[in-house]
Amino acid sequence: MAGFDDPGVFFSDSFAIDEQQDDQQLTRTIAQKKFKEFIREYHEDGLSFRYRDDLRKHYNMGQYWLEVDLDDLRNYDDQLADHLIKHPSEYLPLFELAAKEMADEVTKPRLEHESEIQDIQIMLKSDAHPIKVRDLKSDHMSKLVKISGIVISSSSVRAKATHLTIQCRSCRNFVPNIAVRPGLEGYALPRRCNTDQSGGVKCPLDPYFIVPDKCKCVDFQILKLQETPEAVPNGEMPRHMQLYCDRYLTEKVVPGNRVTIMGIYSIKKQAKIGRDNVTIGIRKPYLRIVGIELDNEGPGRSARSTVSSEEEEEFRHLAARDDIYQAIANSIAPSIYGSEDIKKAIACLLFGGSRKRLPDGLVRRGDINVLLLGDPGTAKSQLLKFVEQIAPIGVYTSGKGSSAAGLTASVIRDPSSRNFIMEGGAMVLADGGVVCIDEFDKMREQDRVAIHEAMEQQTISIAKAGITTTLNSRTSVLAAANSVFGRWDETKGDENIDFMPTILSRFDMIFIVKDQHDEQRDTTLAKHILQVHLNALQSTSNSIGEIDLNLLKRYINYCRCKCGPRLSDAASEKLKNCYVRMRGGAQIYERENDKRINIPITVRQLEAVIRMSESLAKMSLSPFAVESHVDEALRLFQVSTLDAAMSGNLTGAEGFTPNEDQEEVRQVETQLKRRLAIGSQVSEQRVIQDFLKQKFSERAIRTVLHIMLRRGELEHRMQRKVIFRAR
Repeated sequence: MAGFDDPGVFFSDSFAIDEQQDDQQLTRTIAQKKFKEFIREYHEDGLSFRYRDDLRKHYNMGQYWLEVDLDDLRNYDDQLADHLIKHPSEYLPLFELAAKEMADEVTKPRLEHESEIQDIQIMLKSDAHPIKVRDLKSDHMSKLVKISGIVISSSSVRAKATHLTIQCRSCRNFVPNIAVRPGLEGYALPRRCNTDQSGGVKCPLDPYFIVPDKCKCVDFQILKLQETPEAVPNGEMPRHMQLYCDRYLTEKVVPGNRVTIMGIYSIKKQAKIGRDNVTIGIRKPYLRIVGIELDNEGPGRSARSTVSSEEEEEFRHLAARDDIYQAIANSIAPSIYGSEDIKKAIACLLFGGSRKRLPDGLVRRGDINVLLLGDPGTAKSQLLKFVEQIAPIGVYTSGKGSSAAGLTASVIRDPSSRNFIMEGGAMVLADGGVVCIDEFDKMREQDRVAIHEAMEQQTISIAKAGITTTLNSRTSVLAAANSVFGRWDETKGDENIDFMPTILSRFDMIFIVKDQHDEQRDTTLAKHILQVHLNALQSTSNSIGEIDLNLLKRYINYCRCKCGPRLSDAASEKLKNCYVRMRGGAQIYERENDKRINIPITVRQLEAVIRMSESLAKMSLSPFAVESHVDEALRLFQVSTLDAAMSGNLTGAEGFTPNEDQEEVRQVETQLKRRLAIGSQVSEQRVIQDFLKQKFSERAIRTVLHIMLRRGELEHRMQRKVIFRAR
């Protein structure tokens, strides 16, 4: 009966949780040790210890960061890299602690005032293929992801606390060194003071406040990323993602940059809407950046658009063709009949000239701007749509639906922070590509003036709401416009065009597209259009001489990145002689027509011919633009801008107005202002009749009225029968 009255001992193991925590602590310690060994021991071919040397070099320069390639970590320890990708919030701080310990080792001995070792920021990069923004799902939450897109806005750099010190208002007790989680989570202050008052008065509710002088802070910045245009399905809006970057990752990008982001897919609390707590379990996603790759190799493109050796060989064979220029021109909008010279000009625009940085710091643009003026129904908009598809970066916009802020950049107020932030417009987002502006004549004058700087200096300067900055807009402009009268009226001359000379002189080529009535041409055109409609549903193969569009797009991108031709000595000599001869040709024209004219070509147009010559050389990957390229560039310039100017259709553009006409216009304007006082009105027909009696031409009279109406000095009233002098 021994032990009959033994009740037994019953107990619960309250230390099991502690054992699990000990195991986790052991795992963390092992992981930190492995990270430290990786930085110390990883080498390439046994010659250089890459990360150890980089850490020492950066630390001695005062740059406390280290960039690590995930592929190198995977080669060193696959399991460690897998843990870092799946649990980055847990393992990345361990990596930074290991880097801090390693920095302490490799930088000894240090000066006395540098005895305290600084925190090291780990940046990650990878050669893995990025995923689309719209493919980020809940499965990726709290994991390391890689996405690409365009930065469209950036906030100012602000400070965020990493370690807080709080103090009780009542008992003045400090709670030091409270760690704050990284990202946009923040920290909730305790509601009650835990200090034992030993019989004293208890501290009230919410007694704590933050002591700013005893907090440790880091810089952070909020970015807004938009997915790339080629990743957006048809008929859908591009999606956006909020990005959070801190420390040395701030101020790395500006709006308009194409970037590839490595980050931790995280969540934050959603702003409360109304009084209903319907958003308790709903969180808003954002990306905490741990690595940025700026796509700055080539115009607006990244290193991920790398060209394989097989593709490069294919491009070399393509460039060696004798008829490469004609083949490229035939491949531009093959479904559109005719317009050979316009297609050749568009081919020059797509390849572009060479951008030059002069010794004094000035930059001469290499991008070519083209304007198509003329009748409706001449396939201008179709050409613009085609260029948007085939250009490496293409943005299409319509004149009436575009404002100055939408084309350049806008400054808006961030709804969350209430600070002003900047968002890039179409010409910033198309940096390194082409902007296609349809219905250019329908734009408001003040909106059209906004793109003057972007077209010539290729920058956009902003000074609004305390934000003063300059954005890059290294882009070509392809614009299409109609006549003022709808159709081109030969009898009206320069009145067909409602553009200021300042905008016209910025276009390298100006084509006047007329709908000519020709029975033979109309028959051929009708056959071509019917053939296009009949074969629309069939898989048509490329005709002879045409290049596959995907190949052409890659070839354009390759040429823009790899080739920057210059004028040869013989070609520059020939161009100089042609330039002097064209300026001197005015004397012959004056003797034959007994009429003085201004020079129909200026230095700005001379630079346009140089850019066209370089683009023609770039099509065949030639290092120099030779005489044949100059001849073709001069021919294109002759059939476009010069033909339009000599026929009088561009009167008023830079250097394109006869002197006698200018004198007559000045006389009419002076007399009209003397006769019509400010605030008075008179019949338009009566004004014209009075000036005709004084032997002035009707064209000069109407030109003066048109110019003064455009300036706002005159206004039409009473169904356009009466003119009113406003100022």
